[in-house]
Amino acid sequence: MSSSSALSPIPGYTFGAPDLPRSPISLEELDRLKQTILFTEEDARYLRMSAAVLEDQIEQVLDVWYGFVASHRHLLRYFSSRQDGKPIPEYLERVRKRFGQWVRDTARAEYDQKWLDYQHEIGRRHHRTAKNRTDDVDSVPNIDYRYLIALIYPITATLKPFLAKKGHKPEEVEKMHQAWIKSVILQVALWSQPYVKEGDF
Repeated sequence: MSSSSALSPIPGYTFGAPDLPRSPISLEELDRLKQTILFTEEDARYLRMSAAVLEDQIEQVLDVWYGFVASHRHLLRYFSSRQDGKPIPEYLERVRKRFGQWVRDTARAEYDQKWLDYQHEIGRRHHRTAKNRTDDVDSVPNIDYRYLIALIYPITATLKPFLAKKGHKPEEVEKMHQAWIKSVILQVALWSQPYVKEGDF
């Protein structure tokens, strides 16, 4: 799939769009963050290995993740109407399609300027800076920051069984899983930027 938003059939997927705001984080700062998380080229290689493993399982992965969110009212409210508190089906579906592409983008493990800029955009879309604008919905205006951190565990823990379904050796599955954990932590750290007081990030 092209990274160009103009060519993407996914609503609101704007990876690589020329009008995206540039990330305030430099590539040098990104590299230091990767070093801090102990993310290496081996991790990138195992993430790329996971791409083929997950591609035909993405919908099942999303079923697990969406089922988790749906089973917790305090999480589902972020996809619900401010007026009546009911989930907005169109919003959930559009986000689901982008979530599936996020799996592919994460497994691609290309940490260039376009990727960095899109992480900044994802952070803005979780924060009151830009939440609801992409899908033109009247949902709650901000995802509380604490849940960005808390969701790292269920997202990464539930992924491991899917990584083990294609016959890879246990040590390969473990390395793919560890690479995913590191990448998700890296991304959540970047998504946190809009939440942090200027000068403190």
